[in-house]
Formats: sequence, structure tokens, C-alpha cells
Amino acid sequence: MKRLAILVLLVVIGAAAAATVVYLRAREPYRAYTGLEQFVEIPQGVGTKAIGERLVSAGVLRDQLTYRVALWMSGQARHLKAGEYRFDQPMTPVDVIGKLARGEVYVVNVTFPEGLTIAEMSKIFESHGFGPAAAFVEAAGDVASIRPLDPAARDLEGYLFPETYALQRRTDAAKLVGLMVEHFLHVFTPEMRKSAEARGLAVRQVVTLASIVEKETARPDERPLVAAVYENRLRIGMGLQCDPTVIYALERAGKYTGNLRHGDLAFDSPYNTYRYRGLPPGPIASPGKASLDAAIHPADADYLYMVSRNNGSHEFAATLDEHNRNVQKYQVQYFRDLRAGVTSGSEAGEAGAGGSGTAGGSDRPGGSGKAGGSGRSGRPGRLERRRQPATHLRRR
Repeated sequence: MKRLAILVLLVVIGAAAAATVVYLRAREPYRAYTGLEQFVEIPQGVGTKAIGERLVSAGVLRDQLTYRVALWMSGQARHLKAGEYRFDQPMTPVDVIGKLARGEVYVVNVTFPEGLTIAEMSKIFESHGFGPAAAFVEAAGDVASIRPLDPAARDLEGYLFPETYALQRRTDAAKLVGLMVEHFLHVFTPEMRKSAEARGLAVRQVVTLASIVEKETARPDERPLVAAVYENRLRIGMGLQCDPTVIYALERAGKYTGNLRHGDLAFDSPYNTYRYRGLPPGPIASPGKASLDAAIHPADADYLYMVSRNNGSHEFAATLDEHNRNVQKYQVQYFRDLRAGVTSGSEAGEAGAGGSGTAGGSDRPGGSGKAGGSGRSGRPGRLERRRQPATHLRRR
């Protein structure tokens, strides 16, 4: 009897010691994988046992028993979330369970700035390792998702909404393009569509005009004014004569060298608003919400002209005489400063690529310039791009 009591006592002590060891292990950081990081995919609908097996197999947890104890200690067994998780340092089993319960899945944040084309977006897609740029371009050719709004769409130019997207590592081009169109449909609300319809504008016309506004100015306060310039020109049958549309036409043809020259204005393309009146056939970039709003609600102004002040802003005018004076004031002075070495390198190109902006009987609207810079302040983590030059007044 005495031996039995001693045996029971030893068993109890052993069990307590084992329980203590397992308990301590649940609070002890652990790491058995050899690389700098380890990814663990938790599929939708798997049970807690299968989750534990994946974590143990990946070297994130020591064993199933420790996992079970940590699961019990956390009280989160019913709250573990699916997704891909990244581990890059030793973690206690309790912390691992907490990470899964909070759903801290690993994502890659990819930012698409406003005013990019499909081709430019495809390079960002590729640069983040999601796949070749060609796959993105191909996915952007599927117009099924936008056809109800724009039956004339041949691709998704203008409908891939510029935003920062949190993507899983294996996100393919079709998935990302779908998310971008979905976001556009969310931003371009039924109320906006009704307002556009009340102005006699189809969705494609709104997005096309908004894309031009997006390329012409980076200043939120100027977007309604720029929209007014082009709406007024459309209303009276005046040519838009907008440089970004010419650049887009050249890019589509693989003929843009990075500088817009006077001879390029004669390039034969329906997107060339120097040769063809009215809006181009479709969007020339992806506009943000502010530009979409401006296209639907342009400023109540009679402006027909604008010229760069060489600081990112514009001077607007309703008459050609007034515009010519503005050109003399800003563009001519700019070139004088440039010759005198006063203008800084960051301002080079402000006056535009096609001419000096000298006044002289033209009906061209003048423009925002920025032939040599991005037109927006540098944004960290984003693919840099050249801001397209806008239209400038030139002598005929």
C-alpha cells in the first residue's frame, strides 16, 4: 500500500513537472526554420488541428502538444483566421496564436498614383514581383466588368482606380485588375452617374475628361478650373489642343521619346486633340476621385486658356488677349531666367515641350508645362514618372 502511494505521488509529480514544462514552452519563444523568414498559408475552412500541423511543420511551433496548450491558454481556438502569415523572428506559441486570431496576414502594399496609364501601372505590378507586366496589360484588356457602364470600352484604361492596395504575395494580374475596377465602381457612385447624366455626359466622356484634368494639374484647387477650360472649349466647338493626348497617342504607337516636339502635333491619331476636335476616343490615364468630381462639377468660369506660372500652378484667362499677356508674364520671363541661370534644374521643362509659349494669334489654351518632372511632389515608395506636358500657346 505504501509503495502504491509513493508510485501515485511520483506520477503526480511527474505529470505536474511535464505540465509545467509544456506551460513554460507555451510562453517560450521558438524558431526552427533556417531562413530569414517563413510563410505559412492557412486555407479557408481548415480545423485547428490542421492549423497546428502546418505551424509545426513550418518550424514556427515546437510540437502539437505545445500548440494545444497555447490554444487553450489563449482561448482563441474559434477565432483563428485564414490567410498567409509571415514569421521572421522567434515567437512564443501564445503570440503565434494571437497573430492568427487577429488576422495579421502578410500583405504587400502597392501604390498606383493618379494619372498613370495601363502600361505604367503594369511596370509597378512587375516591380513588386507579382508577375510580368504583359500579364497586367492582358488582364486590363478584359472589359466585361466595365461594359455595363461603358459599352464602347476596348480596355480598362481610366477604370483602374489609383490607390494603395494591400495584396497577398500570390495575387495575380486578373485579381488585382478586378480589385481596381471594383474600387472605381465604388468611388464612381450612382449619385455621380446621375449628375453626369444630368449634364448630358456618358460615363466614358466623364472619365475621359477627368483623365485629361488629372494629367494637366496636380493641384486640387485647380482641377475644377481646368475642367471648366475644356468644357467651355467643347461647348463652343473649339479644339482642346491638349499635349497629354498627343503624348498618349505617341505612346500607343511606340513613338514617344520622352520629349514632345512641334512636329508631333501633326501625328495622325484620334487621340491627337490638335488634329481632331472634341474629346479623344477614351481616357488617357486613370483619374482620381477629385478629377472625376471636377469633370462632373467644373467651376462656373468662362476660361478658355491657361498657362503655367512655373511653380505648379496656372494662370487662367477668358480671352486671347488676356492669355497672351499671361504668357508674356510667365513663360517669356521663365525663358529669360533660364538663359540667365536663375531657374533651378527642378523647374526645367515647366514651359512645355512644344514651344516657347509666345503670344501670337493662336487659340490654343496654354498649359501646365512640367515636361521634365513628375508634376507632383515625390511620393516615397511609388514608381516615379514624368509628368506629361500640357498645352502651350505657340505662334502659327
